[in-house]
Amino acid sequence: MGKSFEKYQKRRLRSSYFSVVISIALVLFLVGLLALIVLKTNSLTKHFKEKVTMTVFLNDNAKKSDIETFKAELKKAGYTKTITYISKKEAAEKYSKDIGEDFLTFLGENPLKNAIDITLKSEYVTPEKMEAIEKQLLIRSIISEISYDKPLIQLLTQNINRLSLWMLIFSGFFTVIAVVLINSSIRLSVYAKRFTIKTMQMVGATKGFIRLPFIWRSVQLGMLGAVVAIGALVALLFYVNKNIPELELLSDYPMLGIVFGVIFLMGILITFLSTFFATQRFLNLRTDELYY
Repeated sequence: MGKSFEKYQKRRLRSSYFSVVISIALVLFLVGLLALIVLKTNSLTKHFKEKVTMTVFLNDNAKKSDIETFKAELKKAGYTKTITYISKKEAAEKYSKDIGEDFLTFLGENPLKNAIDITLKSEYVTPEKMEAIEKQLLIRSIISEISYDKPLIQLLTQNINRLSLWMLIFSGFFTVIAVVLINSSIRLSVYAKRFTIKTMQMVGATKGFIRLPFIWRSVQLGMLGAVVAIGALVALLFYVNKNIPELELLSDYPMLGIVFGVIFLMGILITFLSTFFATQRFLNLRTDELYY
């Protein structure tokens, strides 16, 4: 009878540990997935911003030496990502290809201008900064005009700011939910041993001595849950990367390392704090209060 009860208790204990590990793993998996979405959203917005082009049209009488000097200055400018020089001849050929006929044959001359396409670094793609760059460049005598899609920049900036705000709010809310769920799982596992805790305290064991094995066991479960969550995230990333390689989910190793490191540390920290406060609560209860 005693052996059967002991086996039953061990089975219950293993089942309890398994439930805690699965709970921790699921919560940390979702937190990690959300973190990857947030970080990847930033890189995607950066990618789209750096696709925005500012086109600088040059005067027909601009000297070649002045153009080369201007191009060299643009390359050194802090806001420049890339520059591409497009001659009026190249522009005419491209336009003719786009419309499907040679428009020069009936116009008799090329009305297009030499131009330089500038792609800006993402932090400079805002209405205010692009307007400041435009004013700065228009001072030069070799420049005829500057063109870029101002409504698109305004809309892009507003949407990105709105998206970033909501993602931040949602991330904070979900992190709190994650902490609460893991804390609940740990508290339940400690609650099942509340009589053991009180018995050890009654025979003279110190609070630190009683807490230590509970904390160590919970931290181990937290680390195991974090490893399971990281493994599931890696499998998901490989699957998505295989089917949608354009997202380049596996290319940013530092970002992945930070996310996985944070997940692992969260597994340790949350379980440590949850176990500490849960055991502290039962240590401070009177014996008759353990039944409620």
